[in-house]
Amino acid sequence: MKRKFSINVVAVLLLLLSGCGKESASIAEPIQPGNGNGNQPPYTHLFKLGDNGYSCFRIPALIKAKDGTLLAFAEGRKNNCDDEGNIDLVVKRSADNGRTWGPLVVIWSDGENTCGNPAPVVDQTTGDIHLLMTWNLGTDDISTINAGTSKDTRRVYKTKSSDHGLTWTPAVEITSSVKLTNWGWYATGPCHGIQVTKGLNAGRLVIPCDLIEIGSGRKGYSHIIYSDDAGQTWKIGGITPAVSVNPNESTIAELSDGKLMLNMRVSNNNFLRMVCTSSDAGLTWTTPVSAVGLIDPVCQGSLLSANIGSQHTLFFSNPAAATRTNMTIKMSTDNGSTWARQYTVFTGLSGYSDIAMLSDNQIGILYEAGVNRYWDGIAYETVNVADIK
Repeated sequence: MKRKFSINVVAVLLLLLSGCGKESASIAEPIQPGNGNGNQPPYTHLFKLGDNGYSCFRIPALIKAKDGTLLAFAEGRKNNCDDEGNIDLVVKRSADNGRTWGPLVVIWSDGENTCGNPAPVVDQTTGDIHLLMTWNLGTDDISTINAGTSKDTRRVYKTKSSDHGLTWTPAVEITSSVKLTNWGWYATGPCHGIQVTKGLNAGRLVIPCDLIEIGSGRKGYSHIIYSDDAGQTWKIGGITPAVSVNPNESTIAELSDGKLMLNMRVSNNNFLRMVCTSSDAGLTWTTPVSAVGLIDPVCQGSLLSANIGSQHTLFFSNPAAATRTNMTIKMSTDNGSTWARQYTVFTGLSGYSDIAMLSDNQIGILYEAGVNRYWDGIAYETVNVADIK
């Protein structure tokens, strides 16, 4: 079944004409990097309720393009803040490490249907940005999709930018390559993917995902999809072994020894996350175990690896509390065995997030935050690594 998807050509032309960091850009820096927000909102929302004709923005994803441009992705939800319905996938760009941002551009829209779950990854060889995404009929919901009674199902798509996020290719469906027929709900990310840097599979592009089996009473798993041909084709990678807590939304990083780690939200309310590792670049996974030291209110989180000087380092962001509050970045220098250092970004209401390295000494974080609701908007902040103590 073929579908037509539209790219907002006018918005793309405006972006090309205006660039980033010019007079038309929005300012997003009322605070200095690394000072923390406490429970008051001196932050400025990059996306907020009511902007650009959208009722709500959710589901942030953040990457740094090869030329240094920051891209902040989100779902623009037209009529309400529900997970289904009329949802567009949107982006803003910054050429100055998040100090100013260009206008909102619609990457993918399909009328009243759902286009979302942004999961971008940068190919450091070609500079291309690959964006994996999911689609469903706006009138279908997660319960009917999982029951197998929906009119359609959850589908997977890809698009690509070869000019650091200025323009995007039309969305192409890849569902048959990355989803089994007995899977109902499916989510790419939502957060950045990675490119493997070590071992025989160096160069592989990897996107963390999750699924729910049809008619299984919401039996869920995390898994990955991958590409070994610079994003031309995508395949199903390893699926996590079954455990009682049903891992779902996942985030991925490469460890110091070249293993990959999945860090996963779980569906039951035990306030902990789970992790597992792969020694074959994501084709198989160890049985998930509790992620010691990472309290979680059943929410998405973001894992990031970097070399700080000669030290391999992991960073992790999430609302570090029993409720969706206290957006925090934690830091580990032992492959996630312990998280000795942390920085509180915002103690108030907060939800989904994504993080990206700006340099050896700074991290960018894109996160849901608000005073009345954690989905009041999506904020951006720069954090100094030295302030993670």
